[in-house]
Amino acid sequence: MKRLLLLTALTATTALAHHGWSEYDAQKPLNLTGTIESSTYEQPHGTLRLKTADATWNVVLAPPSRMESRGLAKSMLAPGQKATVYGYPHRTKADEMRAERVTIGEKTTELR
Repeated sequence: MKRLLLLTALTATTALAHHGWSEYDAQKPLNLTGTIESSTYEQPHGTLRLKTADATWNVVLAPPSRMESRGLAKSMLAPGQKATVYGYPHRTKADEMRAERVTIGEKTTELR
């Protein structure tokens, strides 16, 4: 019984720590091009800061294992690199989006 309670508590905590994709508005797709200012390649998902002509965006990527298996290596997300990101804006955070695909150079990587 104690193990079941511990497992339930850990599962609930993990679920609360990770946001849901319903926080992003799929009815308002964005296609942004800019320069990568910084990036992370860690769990639960990677991120990058993309500076466009109008704003700087916090972009939520896929988990590192998915990015790697689909050909988006950590080295491709280097600061200074030009990138185009297609995805959806966050419903309440004006500077955040969830990426569906990332194009760097001639390579487009589908993340979902």
